[in-house]
Amino acid sequence: MPATTAHKSVLRYFYLAFIVTAIGLVLSTFVGWSMHGTVKGLVNVLFITAVLSVLEISLSFDNAIVNANKLREMTPVWQHRFLTWGILIAVFGMRIVFPVLVVAIAAKVGPLQAVNLALSHPHEYAEIMEGARVPISAFGGTFLLMVALSYFFDPDKEVHWLPGVERLMAKVGGAKFLVVTIVLGTITFVSSLFDPLMSSLFLRSAIWGLLTFLLVEVLSDYLDTGNTGVAASGGLGAFLYLEVLDASFSFDGVIGAFALTQNLFIIAIGLGIGAMYVRSMTVMLVEKGTLNEYRYLENGAFWSILVLAIIMFVQVTHHVPEALTGLIGGVLIGASFFASVRHNRIHGS
Repeated sequence: MPATTAHKSVLRYFYLAFIVTAIGLVLSTFVGWSMHGTVKGLVNVLFITAVLSVLEISLSFDNAIVNANKLREMTPVWQHRFLTWGILIAVFGMRIVFPVLVVAIAAKVGPLQAVNLALSHPHEYAEIMEGARVPISAFGGTFLLMVALSYFFDPDKEVHWLPGVERLMAKVGGAKFLVVTIVLGTITFVSSLFDPLMSSLFLRSAIWGLLTFLLVEVLSDYLDTGNTGVAASGGLGAFLYLEVLDASFSFDGVIGAFALTQNLFIIAIGLGIGAMYVRSMTVMLVEKGTLNEYRYLENGAFWSILVLAIIMFVQVTHHVPEALTGLIGGVLIGASFFASVRHNRIHGS
C-alpha cells in the first residue's frame, strides 16, 4: 500500500475529532475574549485548551487500547452504541456533570448552585474539587487496580510481554479470590499510612471502588450470557464496564485540569477534545486490527493502568504531575509496541 494511501486511511478515523477540535477552539476563543478582552488573554486560554487536550490524550491512550480490546467482544450494535452514546457520556457526563456533582456533594449544595459557584467563585470551586481528591483517588485507584490485576492473574492469558512476571501471575491466577485478597490487602496497608480520619475516608471509598468493579463484573456476566431475555444481550454488560472504566480514567485528568485553570468551560472543552481523539483511536484500533498485529500492545496498556492505580494512591498525600503520569504510560505502551514490532520481525509476521 502506498504511503499516501495508508496516511489517508489513518486520517479518516480522526475527521470527527478534527471537527470537534475546530469547534472547541472557536468556543475557547469566545470564552477567552469574554474573560480577558485582550489578545494575550485569548492566546493564553487557547494554549490551556490545547494543553488540556494533550493531557487527556496522554492519560487515556491506554484507555483506548482497553476499550478496543473490550469492543472486539461486543456485538456491532453495542459497538456503535458505545461509540455514540458512550462518547456523549464520556464528554458531557465525566468532563462536565461529574465535577459539578462532586462540588455539589462536597459543598452540600444543589447542582445549579454548584454551577453558579464554578462561574462566580472558580477558586472556591477548585478548592472543593481538590478537597475531594482522597475519596476520588481511593475509588478510582482501587477500580483500576482490580482491572489491571484481573488481566494479569488470568489463568487463560496466553500472551506474555514480560514472561518472567506475567507467566507467574497467570499460573497462580486460578486461585479463588486471589485478586480481591491482594487488593484488600493493598488498600488496608495504604489506609494505615494516614491519620484516622483520612484513613477511614480512604478505606470507605476504596471499598466502594472494589464493590463497583465486582458489581459491574457480575452484571456483565449476567447480561451478556444471552440468558436474560434482554434484547441487548451480548453488549450491555461490556458497555457498563467501559463506562465505569472511563470514569476511573477521567478522575485524574479532571482534577489535574484545575492546576491549569479553574474555568469549568475551558476544562470541559479541552478534555472533551482529548476524549474525541481517544474515541477515534479506539475505532482505529478495532477496525484495523491493531491489537492483533501488535501482540504486546494490550499488555503494555494494562501495565500502564497498574502504574496509574498506584499513582492515584500516592496522590492522596503527594501531588504527582499529570505530565509525569502521561509520560510513564507513554513509555510503557511505546516499549510494548516496539517489542511487538521486534516479535513480528523475528517471526516474520
